[in-house]
Amino acid sequence: MEVGIELKTQVDLKGQWALVGGASQGIGQATARVLAASGARVILMSRRLDLLEVTRASLVEPQNHRSFVLDLERLEDVSKHLARFVAEIGPIGIWVNNTGGPKAGPLVEASTDEMERAFRGHLCASQMILRHLLPGMKQLGHGRIINVLSTSVKVPLPGLGVSNIIRAAMASWAKTLALELGPHGITVNNILPGLTETPRLESLLAGAATRQSKSESEVKQEWVNSVPAGRLASPVETAYAIAFLSSPLAAYITGVSLPVDGGRTGAL
Repeated sequence: MEVGIELKTQVDLKGQWALVGGASQGIGQATARVLAASGARVILMSRRLDLLEVTRASLVEPQNHRSFVLDLERLEDVSKHLARFVAEIGPIGIWVNNTGGPKAGPLVEASTDEMERAFRGHLCASQMILRHLLPGMKQLGHGRIINVLSTSVKVPLPGLGVSNIIRAAMASWAKTLALELGPHGITVNNILPGLTETPRLESLLAGAATRQSKSESEVKQEWVNSVPAGRLASPVETAYAIAFLSSPLAAYITGVSLPVDGGRTGAL
């Protein structure tokens, strides 16, 4: 280790604002809790204030955190409300870009409207949020952008046609940003959750059981059997990886797509 370099051994996010999307449930909710426990002041974002407030009440020192209602499919509202919020809060150094996945189904059955809606709600909304947060990150001289995507970035998943395409596009968006923002001390990385116990997985499980004429328990066991770790993930396990990438410990990691999948993805 170079002389003069401070040795850090734990995630410390004290004094930083962190914007967490999809914070009312699942991975977003777990991430909010982990970041708050690491000292960050968390801005919980989703479409429902009542659910956000329940999550906020569960955080360490809930009075230090904020709830922010935003529907990412309404781009005009994203720009208007986020601009006002950032002006009030000040620079936001951490952005966990987590959104609900597009509708499941084969790509050949997807309508152009579904494709356009997914593109707007993911790519366009992300670009708009970026434009509002980036000046503050540059002002701080550092920043962390973590996109919560899917292992489909590595290997497309059957029955998730539109999602496969949009997630891959988001990964390319992130890689491009990593190249452009590195000189500003801003890292951009992707977390790729595998089979994780979330409401989204429950919905996919129900759909798969119907298509295969099997019980949900049978399908779930098949999924578990496909994971080398022998189990599904807890949302908090993904949140721990996000917290690491949000921290000074990960200052030299950028432009990567990290699977958190128990070894299930069949690609390097």
